[in-house]
Amino acid sequence: MKTLIPGEFPTTRMRRNRLHDWTRRIVAENDLTSNDFILPIFVGQGKRQSDPIPSMPGVNRISVDLLDNVVGEAQDAGIPAIVIFPEIDPGKKTPDAREALNPDNLVCQSIRKVAKSYPEMGIICDAALDPFNSDGHDGLLEDNHILNDETVDLLCKQSLIQAEAGCHIIAPSDMMDGRVGAIRNALDMNDFKNVGILSYAAKYASAFYGPFRDAIGSKDALKGDKKTYQINPANIDETIRQVAQDIEEGADMVMVKPGMPYLDVISRVKLEFGLPTLAYQVSGEYAMLKGAIQNGWLDNDKTIIESLLSFKRAGADAILTYMAIEASKLLKKHGGIML
Repeated sequence: MKTLIPGEFPTTRMRRNRLHDWTRRIVAENDLTSNDFILPIFVGQGKRQSDPIPSMPGVNRISVDLLDNVVGEAQDAGIPAIVIFPEIDPGKKTPDAREALNPDNLVCQSIRKVAKSYPEMGIICDAALDPFNSDGHDGLLEDNHILNDETVDLLCKQSLIQAEAGCHIIAPSDMMDGRVGAIRNALDMNDFKNVGILSYAAKYASAFYGPFRDAIGSKDALKGDKKTYQINPANIDETIRQVAQDIEEGADMVMVKPGMPYLDVISRVKLEFGLPTLAYQVSGEYAMLKGAIQNGWLDNDKTIIESLLSFKRAGADAILTYMAIEASKLLKKHGGIML
């Protein structure tokens, strides 16, 4: 029998726990299930329309009458909630974003459609003006300046219209000061106390939003940039103050957007506040991964799961991802994570 002289080799071998598939599963620190996913859906005009978004391979913009197909597939996959984003007819886009207050706009039509067909599906609605105004900004623009308080007033009205249509959670993504508290007050004063708020509390002025702006038709209309209201990618302490403010104003959940380039932010937000923290795997992240997959540079299944698992490891409680249905099917097919 051979023996090792003490100090020549470690008595603890970390690889022992990695040796078998079953030991790797036993010691896994994080898990991923369909309950972790929220599916963003783009809706557009017309009937029986399913239009591919070129910058987002595999993602289509659909007309309201086709929502049953997509939402049904999401529900069958075990996904608990969806988010609705509209592409508004350019003729209805105005400087005052008045279409956002139309109780029969695309978002409200979609809410009612989903609520009727799939009453158990969670419905989350974006509260922002960029799909509705003619300049592509999340707020009202005057003399090249975003009007904060006037925008907040409009967002409150938009949120009430969405709540009346049946939205369960309002998700203000505009990054105006004071909007969470104002929306919470408006909902409570109008007997929507059970409608939640998912605040885009940490939304960065990122380069990863391009394909999304293609999808909602705001890219060509955008005048200037959004740096006066979205957070500087260089800052994290400012982000923590922003998140704390939104929680103080009544946010039930908070969002970090984008996701993968900001895993450190997700981790710190979750550790500091303990509030349900969501990550958005945004359009640019999706396009980047899918582009590499289509070129054969990355393995589709493993890349999808690994990218989503990174959010859970960082501390995210849920992930908005265009890969939600595909990832859920992969997890079901393989009986869980298959890295």
